[in-house]
Amino acid sequence: MVEISVIIPHFNDLRSLDLCLASLASQTQPRDTFEVIVADNCSPVAPHELEAVTAGRASYVRVEQRGAAIARNEGVRVSKGRILAFIDCDCIAEPEWLSEGVTALRGQDLVGGEMKVLVDRQRSISGAEAFESVFAFDNRRYVEQESFTVTANLFTSRSTFERVGGFCNGVSEDKEWCHRARDLGFRIGYARNARVGHPARENWADLRRKWERLNIETFALFRMRRFGRMQWLLRSWILLPSIFGHLPAVLKSRALQTSAERRAAIVTLARIRSWRFIHAHRLLMQKD
Repeated sequence: MVEISVIIPHFNDLRSLDLCLASLASQTQPRDTFEVIVADNCSPVAPHELEAVTAGRASYVRVEQRGAAIARNEGVRVSKGRILAFIDCDCIAEPEWLSEGVTALRGQDLVGGEMKVLVDRQRSISGAEAFESVFAFDNRRYVEQESFTVTANLFTSRSTFERVGGFCNGVSEDKEWCHRARDLGFRIGYARNARVGHPARENWADLRRKWERLNIETFALFRMRRFGRMQWLLRSWILLPSIFGHLPAVLKSRALQTSAERRAAIVTLARIRSWRFIHAHRLLMQKD
């Protein structure tokens, strides 16, 4: 009997999807208790290519409208489980991910698990990888201090999801959805042993694209607030001094192994925070 539905939004990344599905096939959770649904955002690939990757491991649904939030919602719509587990197609679930997440959910209404940054240590790592090794996906802090979890590692019940409603497109859907749940009185918890790995961005272009998307989505949330633009401006001016405030995190990080990696992380820290400062002001100057 299907108790759990694993929802994976996907767009044009069959190699990563294959690895993700392989990790789900190795779960300690009994295979007959969960289904895997790939919500494909109309990837520009032939249907047989997607079928070849998902065959025997997942069902898939084609979603015409673009957006990971919409894909997740459609995945939920066609799913059967009373528990919903969300993961991204470029993530790798550790074998106990499902069982640990479901166990943690018994005491909470929604749960976020641990996120691990994956870096290929068979070669020298880039500045972007060094930066993300220190700063990316601090999901414990997100859950315990900011009351949200990334949608790459989110568990909730179907009844909670239906009460809260679907994810919203065009904003930081993880934060917006979790805060909507919090405001309705639902409890969020952290599941340290429900681990998912996410590859670090490998280069500056990928890192900048990530933060451009996050800036746009977060600014959309601020615009919904009263005095949101002023709050966004104040927030943007914290970015530059934060470079110096976060230097100790780089210097003390156990994720970095050499002084060269620490230097690369510091350079990238200064570069990305400066870029975000400029981009934040560009967003403010755009007309509604």
